Amino acid sequence: MRVCTLAAVLIGLALAISGAVHAKSTSSSHSHKGGHKGPAATGTSGVFDYYVMALSWSPTYCEVHPDEEEQCGHKGFGFVLHGLWPQYEGGGGPEHCPTTDEPDRKTVANTLAFMPSRALINHEWITHGACTGLDPKGYFDLADRAFAVIHVPAEFSAPHDPLHTDSDRIRAAFRQANAHLDDAMLSLHCSRGELVEVRVCLDKDLSPRACGKRMQSRCPATAEFAMPASR
Repeated sequence: MRVCTLAAVLIGLALAISGAVHAKSTSSSHSHKGGHKGPAATGTSGVFDYYVMALSWSPTYCEVHPDEEEQCGHKGFGFVLHGLWPQYEGGGGPEHCPTTDEPDRKTVANTLAFMPSRALINHEWITHGACTGLDPKGYFDLADRAFAVIHVPAEFSAPHDPLHTDSDRIRAAFRQANAHLDDAMLSLHCSRGELVEVRVCLDKDLSPRACGKRMQSRCPATAEFAMPASR
């Protein structure tokens, strides 16, 4: 009798455990399949202090992404617009603000002239543009004007041979090409000994201004680094 009772208890326990595992598995599968909503929003749309305009050195990007045909298929780009990002004075900025808007075909076609990648255009709208308080057309029109505000020094327009330079020379060239620009308004970013991008801080009216906190350059302070040739 005791053996029968013990067997019944063990069978019941096994069934309970099996049911719990199945329920957990079903719940996890459902959550993974239908519960993903993308990155959480940080901040409120339209609430920020200034912009950072990131000018990407396209040849460096194309060394790592040679299959990106829109930007890298022997187009010969130099600096292109990576993005126009709303920022806080204290550092960082709002991202992934809720939106159902998307750039239309005409907006994308116009934007490809200075941001030559459809994937990048969509990414920049979802990640940064939706937090500006503008619609897609308004945001990319503003980005176009921002790109025109800062003059790229002639020696960096689209060199056919690699350049070897340093932070001081890049900063000096940008200051000379832009009378109202100074070092506090610029941030340089490098990777693997090559220039990746130049970032310029702008007021909401697109006037150059000093950058807020946590905007630090990431290029060598004195050592030379490379700027790959246009391709």
